[in-house]
Amino acid sequence: MSLSSYQIRWCNHLADIPQTAWDALFMPLKTPFLEWEWLNTLETSGSVTAETGWLPTHLTVWKGQSLIGAAPLYVKGHSYGEFVFDNQWAELAQRMGIRYYPKLVGMSPITPAEGYRFAIAPGEDAATITELMFRSIDEFCTTHRLSGCHFLYVDPEWRQQTIDYGYSMWINHNYVWQDREYQTFDDYLGGFNANQRRNIKRERKSVREAGLNLTTVTGEEISPQLFSQMYDFYADTCDKFGWWGSKYLTPEFFEQLHENYRHRVVFVTATGEDPAAPVGMSFCITKGDRLYGRYWGSSEEIDCLHFDACYYTPIEWAIQNGIKIFDPGAGGRHKKRRGFPATANYSLHRFYHPRFGKILRDHLAESNELQQQQIVAINEDLPMKIAP
Repeated sequence: MSLSSYQIRWCNHLADIPQTAWDALFMPLKTPFLEWEWLNTLETSGSVTAETGWLPTHLTVWKGQSLIGAAPLYVKGHSYGEFVFDNQWAELAQRMGIRYYPKLVGMSPITPAEGYRFAIAPGEDAATITELMFRSIDEFCTTHRLSGCHFLYVDPEWRQQTIDYGYSMWINHNYVWQDREYQTFDDYLGGFNANQRRNIKRERKSVREAGLNLTTVTGEEISPQLFSQMYDFYADTCDKFGWWGSKYLTPEFFEQLHENYRHRVVFVTATGEDPAAPVGMSFCITKGDRLYGRYWGSSEEIDCLHFDACYYTPIEWAIQNGIKIFDPGAGGRHKKRRGFPATANYSLHRFYHPRFGKILRDHLAESNELQQQQIVAINEDLPMKIAP
């Protein structure tokens, strides 16, 4: 089919795209973070807007009245909330007299979880539509004088396509738990050496000795009050860690999640004498056989509560519910001692200034080799009986 059969539309509000049309493309993906409800809630709650530095600029492809291709995209005026740290690139651009911002970013905002890709309707000419989408992005960036386009935390199966269209790959890593056909939490513990197995048991025991009970609550079981309490914990944690916290989410975001997205939510609550007043909570999202840790917080400093609420209890729930992959969120080398091996993630970058682009392509080749060596070194040092 000729390119003239398709129409490109850029959209600044996901609400302008019918939910059924968008989800027909993105619901089959493994990631939950490109679904209409999640992305639209970020926008309508005031969390992801031009004012917060994330201007929604979604690319859509139409054939007649049918949406047949789409990519969630954002024009960024900074690099916060991406968790792929290109600040040194921005500094280099400044020294070269090149404007680095604004730039175009493809990801689920403030969500460092693997799975980003273009979505194309089954039965359509995927190669032609993909080429049209990449060409449209190049034209958009050139017309609006954007320094580059960046796809972050991409679906590994989509990675090679992007490289074929002139994008440079950057390897980073996070820490991801994978099921080893565990039947119980004790099976998971059995994978550690004796010393670390004792440490994990001691950490969980210390939480119980503090008088806390950890409970997992999902879907329809979650009350509106718990979403409100989770916002308070989230906001407090972000405030404690300053700009690293990237506090974008508003109270309205959590309220709307209860209304429209609680079927994907998993809360771990830590309660004492009053079961209605959690002293700590963690917030996860689940889809299929995947579990994703998002946020956590506590009103008291309780030894090892973070480890139990964010790692051990979610792993226990994951084993009971057939979860194969648990990504607990960005950062934290302490994760590796708790059964989360270093796992490569990929971002793809295209720069429109020729000299600047060449410098960074050369830099990425060297960086990727060092990153792969680091991943191997980390995983050789895990306290496991058998290294992953």
